[in-house]
Amino acid sequence: MNWIQNAIVLILSAAAIVQAPAAGADGWKAGVAKLEITPKVPMWMGGFASRNKPFEGVRQPIYVRALALEDGTGSSAAIVTFDLLMIDRGMADAIADRCRERFGLGRDRLLLNVSHTHSGPVAGRVLMTMYDLDASQSEIVRQYTENAIDRAVEAVGTAIRAMKPATASFGQSLAGIAVNRRRSPIFAGVPGGPVDSDVPVLCVRNPGGKILAVVVGYACHASALNDYLISNDWQGYALDEIDRAHPGVVSFFLQGCGGDCNAFPRRGEALARDHGKVLAAAVEEVLNGKMAPVAGALRSAFDRVEIPFKHPLTREELQQRLSDPDVHVRVFAKHMLSRLGRADRTEASYPYPILVWRFGGEFTLVALGGEVVVDYALRLKRQYGFDRTWVAGYSNEVMSYIPSRRILDEGGYESDASMIYYGRPGRYDDSVEEIIVGKVAALVERTAGTAP
Repeated sequence: MNWIQNAIVLILSAAAIVQAPAAGADGWKAGVAKLEITPKVPMWMGGFASRNKPFEGVRQPIYVRALALEDGTGSSAAIVTFDLLMIDRGMADAIADRCRERFGLGRDRLLLNVSHTHSGPVAGRVLMTMYDLDASQSEIVRQYTENAIDRAVEAVGTAIRAMKPATASFGQSLAGIAVNRRRSPIFAGVPGGPVDSDVPVLCVRNPGGKILAVVVGYACHASALNDYLISNDWQGYALDEIDRAHPGVVSFFLQGCGGDCNAFPRRGEALARDHGKVLAAAVEEVLNGKMAPVAGALRSAFDRVEIPFKHPLTREELQQRLSDPDVHVRVFAKHMLSRLGRADRTEASYPYPILVWRFGGEFTLVALGGEVVVDYALRLKRQYGFDRTWVAGYSNEVMSYIPSRRILDEGGYESDASMIYYGRPGRYDDSVEEIIVGKVAALVERTAGTAP
């Protein structure tokens, strides 16, 4: 028996008997949908600049999943997860607009999250300076992006139409999958930082106690695999394990604030499967233990806050970079110049999305845009309570890495070099963490009903 099997046996042997909440408590309803979005033609994969050709096969199908929820007040909301590296603002806005028009979902009632798999196809217009796409591949990406938007909206509609009386409950476990990758000199050559080991779980059951949906979170890059086969990386194996253990369930993965964290050890299918088994075992510990019933209304708030760049680039500075020896810098400069129009410098800030959902008095879910580093999750949990705060990154769009003050002080990939690939003017201002945390506080207060 290997160490993975030992860990699973120990976790499961310590689990208690399931204690399901009363059926139909507080009038909750839920519905689920799971639609495949595996590309049908060879296309570029997202996540690694070293790739130089389209994918060669499919290791796992990939999906868009939707969980529709309705609380006792009759107000609906939906969680939508994508087995993709990124969604950009254009994709998010298109999905949100259609969901508002067709299903009456306000922007504060829709949570979009990507697993950040580095073994999925390119979608949207994010990281375009990273990929060497010709006209044919660019058109394939455009068509795939449109299909992904259509499938997401279809999934939300299917889940809403499938809503039936349900109960919801919340609990947490721990998993030791992630390490802070900044210890590695290939990123920044700085000391390793913290990780977020929490495994938050939202379980939805029918009135008879059968599990309909499991939503699980963890903060870690989906980059254990780096070949040319389509998959949802180690998270895909985790969801497969959960689905096999509970026939008929639809399981969801919400990516956390793992911008500076990698699964370790990594590289290779066997390791990816092992990491998936560890996360699934942590989920089973929660499901087989005493979870807190979710009662009361789902209160929500969504807004954007401007996060400033430290030094917007001038036209002259961009023109100088056209002769840079690094091809990615040259492509970046050309891309930025094409966006300038009549302006004499790049944009000064970015409108950053933040979503807060408060599930009765049980827990608060904070969903942050971008590749958020782990410091944000740990800080917000200290502020609002580790036992009742869930912080997701990679939500509602991915526009860049979102560094903390710690990482800005240290420098390196997440604060500086990555902005070339994302097509942003450069590092964010030192105030970015305080601006984001301050906006979260305002939205948390709004969901508490104490703000206008």
